[in-house]
Amino acid sequence: MIYDITPREKQIIVLISNEYSSKEIAKFLYISFETVKTHRRNLLQKLRVKNVAGMVRVAFEQGIINTH
Repeated sequence: MIYDITPREKQIIVLISNEYSSKEIAKFLYISFETVKTHRRNLLQKLRVKNVAGMVRVAFEQGIINTH
C-alpha cells in the first residue's frame, strides 16, 4: 500500500518513534505545538490507525521508517 507521507510528516513519525513528545518535537523542529498536532492527526488518518502505537507499527511494516 502506498501512503502519501510528506517529508515533514516522516520527520514527525521518526521523532515519535524515538519517544519524543509533541512539545519536544515542536521545539526541535522550530514549529508550533499545534502544527505538530495537525501532522499527528494527518498521519493517523493517512495510515488508517487509531493511535500512535498503530502509527509506528504501520510505519515500520510499510518501510516508511526503519530501525537504522
